[in-house]
Amino acid sequence: MDRREVLGLYLVIVIVSGCSCSEKVRVSLYYEALCPYCEDFIVNRLVNLFYDKQLLSILNFTFIPWGNAFIQSDGTFLCQHGANECILNAIEACAITIYPDVEKHFRFIQCVESKWFEKREEEWVNCFEISGIGRQPIIDCYTTGYGNTLEHQFAAQTAQLNPSHRFVPWIVVNNHPLQEDFENFVSYICKAYKGSQVPDACKSVPQENSQLWKQNPAAVCSPNFTSSAPALHSHNIH
Repeated sequence: MDRREVLGLYLVIVIVSGCSCSEKVRVSLYYEALCPYCEDFIVNRLVNLFYDKQLLSILNFTFIPWGNAFIQSDGTFLCQHGANECILNAIEACAITIYPDVEKHFRFIQCVESKWFEKREEEWVNCFEISGIGRQPIIDCYTTGYGNTLEHQFAAQTAQLNPSHRFVPWIVVNNHPLQEDFENFVSYICKAYKGSQVPDACKSVPQENSQLWKQNPAAVCSPNFTSSAPALHSHNIH
């Protein structure tokens, strides 16, 4: 293969990958670590998307762990499900940042959420090994305060939502908030995708979005501070 052929092949690769990137659907999940409905959605619904490599290949997926928390006048965080949630939000923010590959940090997030969802809270620390990510970089990120810095960034991202989120889980597809119809997220992804490599999952999705959520709305965490969760012991985060 001469130099012109090599250059031609390189240009083809660049053009193809450029098209692929521009056609990807942008999906963002705004959530909080200990909302039971976020846990349920991640563990039992979103996980199916990550099992579908075709569908995942057309996405740029982003996790934003902040939810209904807010920053108090003294700069500290107040989270809907207590201090535990603030800790886990920051730890998941660290995982997202240190391990930017979405499949890698999803494995960790899904594991943590499943332990709390199944009421096996003490086992969440096993998720470092289970998901194959390093424990110490995440713990260092949290204990040095960098996790809270990341949370400030996620708080700002959440505050910029237009329209503002009214509950979590809150999903946005190509800047379009799904609002109460978030469980139908695959349909919106397929509708938003304009590329030629249509995933098999999209071939059987109805063209019109279902309105069943109006009859049977999904459970969500709206902004209130009435819930609580078991305390994290200090040995779990050091």
